Amino acid sequence: MIQRQMAAKAGALLEKYPLIAISGPRQSGKTTLAKLIRPEYRYVNLELEENRSFAAEDPHHFLQKYQGGVILDEVQNVPSLFPYLKHYTDERGRTGEYILTGSQHFLLLEKITQSLAGRVGLLQLLPLSLQEMQTAGQKPATSELFVLNGCYPRIFDKNMAPSDFFPSYISTYVERDVRQIINVNDLRLFRQFLVACAGRVGQVVNFHSMGSILGIDSKTLKSWLGILEASFITYLLPPYHRNFDKRIIKSPKLYFYDTGLACSLLNILTEDQLDAHFAKGALFENAIINDLMKQYLNIGQPPAFYFWQDSNQKEIDLLIETGAQLKAIEIKAGKTFNTEFAKNLSGFQETASPTKVQSYVVYGGQEGQQREKYTVLPWDEAVTAVTA
Repeated sequence: MIQRQMAAKAGALLEKYPLIAISGPRQSGKTTLAKLIRPEYRYVNLELEENRSFAAEDPHHFLQKYQGGVILDEVQNVPSLFPYLKHYTDERGRTGEYILTGSQHFLLLEKITQSLAGRVGLLQLLPLSLQEMQTAGQKPATSELFVLNGCYPRIFDKNMAPSDFFPSYISTYVERDVRQIINVNDLRLFRQFLVACAGRVGQVVNFHSMGSILGIDSKTLKSWLGILEASFITYLLPPYHRNFDKRIIKSPKLYFYDTGLACSLLNILTEDQLDAHFAKGALFENAIINDLMKQYLNIGQPPAFYFWQDSNQKEIDLLIETGAQLKAIEIKAGKTFNTEFAKNLSGFQETASPTKVQSYVVYGGQEGQQREKYTVLPWDEAVTAVTA
């Protein structure tokens, strides 16, 4: 079993709250984590019809039967249960009584906000971090494999080929989760939309352009993108515009929570194919941003991540806001460091002044360097940028 960094935080929150909720993509390891930190808890899978109907039709009896240490898996399947959870946890006054898991983020968050605010510790578990893979002796040998394989635990825990894992994952997701969230009549078109999103990793979202290509109106496109966000397939990285020149890009950028999934959608199956693909740089950028994000989420801290781009197309790939300072990170797939990688960092430091900026370049090579105005980090040491 691959140990998860979040285990310590999850265990600590169980000592303070009556419930904790662990959300994240399907097969990111939520149930395994819950059973790891509390192996003695009873487990109830609310995707099973008999459990789901019991909880929905007789919530009082259900929560009287299952109390004092219970894992309720995929709890968003019974949204009517949340007010009863509030009632019984308030009445009993115990800490650590329930661990809730869910793979539909917005639906779960909405119900928690409505019924359990102040009573639940919230955590978001993504697929494995590079640090977790390294600890388990499963670190990818190259940056290309890091991007290509993605980070889902089953690939490493069960030694599965990504070419076996991801097509099944995509089919199951489209046929089950999408239909649960919204009634999509044309699943073939939705699959095309998924592929179109994968081809736009790291790009500013342009609803009109994408809609024209797919023959979808912007309202439908926004709705479908909301589905991908709700089910932890994609996320939007917002632009940073505080206190700076207002002539900047104000639309978000599109990224996938796992680059292995994006590669599968683009039919990228080998390192050579990735090397030759137009999206290689964007996919590498996506993988590094994901790994940095995991370092924050695994300690229960929501990351304040942004990108910056002005009207002259000067851009910083990632900004991390930490209190009164910023960390500016340029991410380049090239394996040989070039000072051109850092050309936008010095200009941004001037733009951001007097805000203090720590600057980094993360690249696909192996050697770190300390330059006068920035730090150069190899791809497998990018975490230094969030821990320094």
